[in-house]
Amino acid sequence: MSHFKGFYKKTYLERLHILQELPNLSEKTQHTLQEKCSLSYETANTIIENFFHVYGIPMGIVPNILIDGNIFHAPLATEEPSVIAAANFGAQLITRSGGFTTISHQRIMIGQIALYHVNNIDNTIHKLMLHKDDLIKDANLAYPSIVKRGGGAKDLRVECKYSLDNTAFLIVYLLVDTQEAMGANILNTMLEAITPKIEKLSHAPALMSILSNYATESLISVSCQIPCALLAKGEHTSGNTVRDHIILAYQLATADVYRATTHNKGIMNGISAVVLATGNDTRAIEAGAHAYASHTGTYFPLTTWSKTENGDLKGSITLPLPIGFVGGSISIHPSAQMAQNLSQTTSAKELSSLIASIGLAQNFSALRALVTDGIQKGHMALQLKSLALTVGAELHEIEPLIQQLKQEKNINQEIAKNYLEKLRQNI
Repeated sequence: MSHFKGFYKKTYLERLHILQELPNLSEKTQHTLQEKCSLSYETANTIIENFFHVYGIPMGIVPNILIDGNIFHAPLATEEPSVIAAANFGAQLITRSGGFTTISHQRIMIGQIALYHVNNIDNTIHKLMLHKDDLIKDANLAYPSIVKRGGGAKDLRVECKYSLDNTAFLIVYLLVDTQEAMGANILNTMLEAITPKIEKLSHAPALMSILSNYATESLISVSCQIPCALLAKGEHTSGNTVRDHIILAYQLATADVYRATTHNKGIMNGISAVVLATGNDTRAIEAGAHAYASHTGTYFPLTTWSKTENGDLKGSITLPLPIGFVGGSISIHPSAQMAQNLSQTTSAKELSSLIASIGLAQNFSALRALVTDGIQKGHMALQLKSLALTVGAELHEIEPLIQQLKQEKNINQEIAKNYLEKLRQNI
């Protein structure tokens, strides 16, 4: 969409006008775009306990992302400077290279019922599996509306796990297709409904019945391929060099957990921002992603980077993304509904693809910066803006103060305050 050209140079009001021109926007979205604080105190008071204030987080957008032949826009809610700029740079370059390709695995959530003091584990497993179909049927009877929508409990597994002190837990795993919902309430309702029958069959007490945020049956993979011609950095750093150094940076993350942790944190900068903007559970997604990074027994990067046969740079990301498109705070938070509408996604699978694509784009931009100019150069302009605000600059003083600060090699608050005082004396 050409009207997004130079979007970052536009004023706040000009950006609003561009967003209002997007197709298929609801009247509610149009209204929310105009609101300074879309979450009313009355609504906020119903969402959490002991409510007293609404904490504002800026929301930006990465427009025109090509995913599987369709254009989407990613809303990001974040307080961290440079996150949106980096995601935008990576997403636009990858879009120019042909876009993102997604492989969406099945969207199945997992819940567990943990039994203890089980007398004969093998016999109990056998007995529970004999009643598997009945237990699945009972689970579905506990939440018939999800069955009507094509979802519901699909499978049941039983495994024995041992704790550090060798305590045995017999764990019943219930696998549920939650359709467009994230599914926490669905899972927990089903699990609690079948727990008494499982206790009776096993002659053992249940310690707890709860969904798991380790959504290994709700994985999504996204890949991209970038020609070396688009990777060159100025006249002195060739595309081949940038490609090879990005691959080396990925290899470093596979070798060193200190680097892998920061590598994945950068990925989650983008992912968590879209998750938050769309009313999903950032803590659940973060926990599941980092658990999946360790699924081999070693903490690894969530992305991979390699060279194709024709010399292109190929990137991919795989992680669990049990994203909800309905339910929870999505249904009551106006900003979440607006963000979903602006994204132009129409399903949980499309939204998951968009979120994973942002994570991959974010990682590409970070690695490219690290192996070329360093991370600070790209961050500097936004850091200077934050510094200007910190020392008390008014809106009309920010740009001239930034220009003064750019002339300094070492910048701190004291220097910024001195420049601001001089600026005010000269007005």
